[in-house]
Parts: sequence; structure tokens; C-alpha cells
Amino acid sequence: MKDFINKLLGKPIAHSKNDAKKRLKFLLIHDQVDLTPVQLDAMKEEILEVIARYVDVDAEDSSITLERGDRNVALVSSITVRRVVERAAAATA
Repeated sequence: MKDFINKLLGKPIAHSKNDAKKRLKFLLIHDQVDLTPVQLDAMKEEILEVIARYVDVDAEDSSITLERGDRNVALVSSITVRRVVERAAAATA
């Protein structure tokens, strides 16, 4: 209820414990793979560019993240595909 009232009054809502955990995981993953945020953004853009050669993607509705497992870090993506690009067009792109 407090969050609802704060939202109505335009006050920022305090981050929850889960949000703090997500931010900490994000930092730990970045430390483990040794990528700066700029490098990670560049990698995401390049991945989307390559995939866009073969299918029409919605970059705004797609996400590429790094997730930490027990013994590794995984690149996890959810990329919205609008349609498949014609093979001839994809070969010349």
C-alpha cells in the first residue's frame, strides 16, 4: 500500500531485496567475465546485427544478458523475430 501511495505522490519507490540481489549478481558476473558495460553493449549490438542478417528482429523488444551458473557464466538471449528475411537478401546484406 505504501508503494501505491508513493507512486501516486510521485515519490520514488524503494528498491526491494530482489532488486538488490539482481544488481549484485550483475556486478559479480561483470567482474568474472571482465567486460566493461561499454564492451557488453557493443557485444549486444554486434550480436543483434549478425542475427538481423538472417531475420528481421525487434531490437527494442529483445534482451541479451549474462547469467551466472554454478560454475560458469551463460549468455542468455530473448530476441523477438518479426519475420524471416529472404535468403537472397540475406546473402547480399
